[in-house]
Amino acid sequence: MIAFNLFDLIPDESCELVKPLVSKDSLEIKVVNVRKTKHGDFKKLKNGFNQITLNHINNKYRFLITLIHELAHFKVYSNIKKRVNPHGIEWKSAYKLMMLPFLNNRIFPDEILSRLAIHIKNPPATTDSDINLVVALNKYDYFNDNKILLNDLLEGCLFEYGQGKVFLVKRKLRKRYICKELSSGKEYLFSPVARVKSIEK
Repeated sequence: MIAFNLFDLIPDESCELVKPLVSKDSLEIKVVNVRKTKHGDFKKLKNGFNQITLNHINNKYRFLITLIHELAHFKVYSNIKKRVNPHGIEWKSAYKLMMLPFLNNRIFPDEILSRLAIHIKNPPATTDSDINLVVALNKYDYFNDNKILLNDLLEGCLFEYGQGKVFLVKRKLRKRYICKELSSGKEYLFSPVARVKSIEK
């Protein structure tokens, strides 16, 4: 069973490639309200069906990548009955093979395509771990909140995050930023792709 608006949420040129992947009797795909902790998930239901849930977002490229990510979980579960690492070699192999037909500039803009080609060589458990790909995808997000990526701020800049809390960018580690909350003096680790509101000093 497919959510009625699934094909409205992916690039038009990808629809014919997606149809055979989602047309499975034992698979349900639901589009749900955005969840902060995940873009999508896959699970086996008690009634014998398999279910994929995907966040409803306006970025068709990000949505398609998440869909293929979760379909790879479904494929691994369907083909390998024993328990395996959710994002282990079996999933990585399935994800790469399923994504390859989509790697063309009729579906993805060049700036995303080049990053995605690198991404699938050794895909991480979450797209958000690939900063370069997320930055490319972010250009096609539609927000009206005047926020930017933390990655765009320099050390020493101030930003607002969460419930109006103000932070100072201290320094960048290999994958995270150390930022100090001004009211408490406590330091926190932030993802470079956290969406924040810049504050002018």
